[in-house]
Amino acid sequence: MNGERVGKWGTLRGAGTPFFRYEESWANAPQGRALSLSLPVTADREVRGQAVEYYFDNLLPDSAEIRSRIRTRFQTRSSDAFDLLTAIGRDCVGAVQLLPPNLEPLGWDRIDATPLTEEEVEQILRDVTTATPLARDEAEDFRISLAGAQEKTALLHMAGRWFRPQRATPTTHILKLPLGIIGGFRGDFSDSVENEWLCAQVLRELELPVADTAMARFGEQRALIVTRFDRRWIGVDPGEVQRTRFKPSKGTWIARLPQEDLCQAMGLPHTLRYEADGGPSISDALGLLANSEYPARDQASFVLAQLAFWLLAATDGHGKNFSLHQRAGGAYGLTPLYDVLSAWPIIGHGKNQLAIEKAKLAMSLRGRGANYRLSEITARHWQELAGRSGVPHLWNRMQSFVESAPAALERVEGRLPRAFPERVYTTIRDGVRAQVQRFTKTIGG
Repeated sequence: MNGERVGKWGTLRGAGTPFFRYEESWANAPQGRALSLSLPVTADREVRGQAVEYYFDNLLPDSAEIRSRIRTRFQTRSSDAFDLLTAIGRDCVGAVQLLPPNLEPLGWDRIDATPLTEEEVEQILRDVTTATPLARDEAEDFRISLAGAQEKTALLHMAGRWFRPQRATPTTHILKLPLGIIGGFRGDFSDSVENEWLCAQVLRELELPVADTAMARFGEQRALIVTRFDRRWIGVDPGEVQRTRFKPSKGTWIARLPQEDLCQAMGLPHTLRYEADGGPSISDALGLLANSEYPARDQASFVLAQLAFWLLAATDGHGKNFSLHQRAGGAYGLTPLYDVLSAWPIIGHGKNQLAIEKAKLAMSLRGRGANYRLSEITARHWQELAGRSGVPHLWNRMQSFVESAPAALERVEGRLPRAFPERVYTTIRDGVRAQVQRFTKTIGG
């Protein structure tokens, strides 16, 4: 972690039990901390069991298809987390770097990177979805693991251009490709880049913390550019980094910032990321955030995010799409939001559409039972959640939040790029308006 050895991950001989053993120097260091809330630093500094396997497995993409493609590209022995991360664990989500025992993370405190042309970035994006084995030099430079279900890669951006990081230099931006056709009903998310960008702009207008995003095109390839909030420039003013004449000097480097998602924090596998499958619930998340560094702020942000997801029909707010910053001494807090995508563009009763009656949130609102369906949740459910959260004045904030949503959309509309797909905006706008009306009409009901 930023050049310091944290510990060793392996499997006990014979029993086959996964373990993680913290280095004594790390456990006693001022900056020392547990890798995860589910992997505490104990007296003997060793954690055993499935929580270890789940923590590392959650660093990988959720999709079995993407994992299989990684196995082919890097020619690993299997699709197990250990084998895949041996190949691609040099730049993971958060601060973790996974290296063989005899390999030091040389160059973590400097910038080593190769500049890329627009055509080279286009080719990198095109190659994301291929299973062609990489040449040895390509594999050495591109050992990146990104969790999630979407096709993506990551690069370094500075001086107004893109670079392929080398050795221990981190990436700074994630590049996400369009989702295309998904689900058994073959919903068309070809405009997911524009959709996710729009959702991020709306969330920002609603004053929720959200990752910075931008839309970009490299030749024929479209991508959503997400600025990594688990990276920080050291030794330079961040505003200087994108100046065209910027050249990193000695003492300038990029720190990896520790974080974990809710599945990792709760010791759950990625297959249980949805509450309906046994994954994190709103109550679970609020319980974790009750012990965060700023509990009332984080709990309010989390509840308002759920309310925003209901307005936006953002149906994928599961346990891996919420994360915690991890700070020295065991402190932690909620990260900005990310991976928010609206289902309004594909909701309807036509061919290849999702009926509104079937659209569900990833986490339920509790009443007499578990309420997931967008069309069945009312203001009463939100008011009850506000009361259970224990956050002062949260219900008043929630009402103001909903009332402000149409104006937030109008402000975003005023800065839409000229070529922005009109249907993406209008379906999301109309869907949000309908939810606002539903909320308003059911207050007190």
